[in-house]
Amino acid sequence: MSSPVPSTMSRSELHDKLLALNLRRVADDLDDFLARVTKQRLSPEGIVEQFVRLELAERERRSLERRLKRSRLGRFKPMADFDWAWPKRIEREPIDRALSGQMLQERGNLVLVAAQGLGKTMIARNVVHQTILAGRSALFVEAAQMLLDLGGRDSSRALEHRLRHYARPDLLAIDEIGYLSYDNRAADLLFQVVSRRHEIKSTVVTTNLAFSDWPTVFPNASCLLALVDRLTEHADVCAIEGESYRRREAEARRKRRKGKDGES
Repeated sequence: MSSPVPSTMSRSELHDKLLALNLRRVADDLDDFLARVTKQRLSPEGIVEQFVRLELAERERRSLERRLKRSRLGRFKPMADFDWAWPKRIEREPIDRALSGQMLQERGNLVLVAAQGLGKTMIARNVVHQTILAGRSALFVEAAQMLLDLGGRDSSRALEHRLRHYARPDLLAIDEIGYLSYDNRAADLLFQVVSRRHEIKSTVVTTNLAFSDWPTVFPNASCLLALVDRLTEHADVCAIEGESYRRREAEARRKRRKGKDGES
């Protein structure tokens, strides 16, 4: 005796079952999907292939959104807007290596040393963005914010949890070391972050000071030499020299406003 043929689900029921299976892309596009595969007269294998392609594309989109959100990247200018001819001195090759993902593959680091307004933060943000687009995890954080976060933990367990947070991403960008001074505990905390990532994950650091001036940032820190050694052992140290982009842009805006006022 043959088994009874199961009743066909309504489209509403099919939509709900797809959602229950977390197949959101096809569920949301169900009517169009069915119309499309019917019009194309696809084989059963072709229908399944289209189904899988839609779901994989949707999951990658959601994954990208999650990684971007977790990166805390914020708004930034793309590298296409970077004027490579403006600095008096800049090494492009290590920056290109970081942007291309080669640095990440080699588990290397990048240290960008420049005065304010020369684009070091812009470069760091773009490295983070390219890392995320390549399907990897990345986090952008200001040095002061990270050290305040770590220093504010009131138990060893809470501190360990946050240290793992900063050790976890494939790429960690620590921005603006050098604009504030820190106590010895902050230096120890930064050393712990760098040590946990050493030879395992890549780190980008931006600073306005040469390493020889870091004692002014971390005065009397006993771990400072070890910190710099860990950070630079597998790092490209890229110095950028010249006049501030922001000053140039501000001057250009001032001239444009002056020109408009003269025409009125």
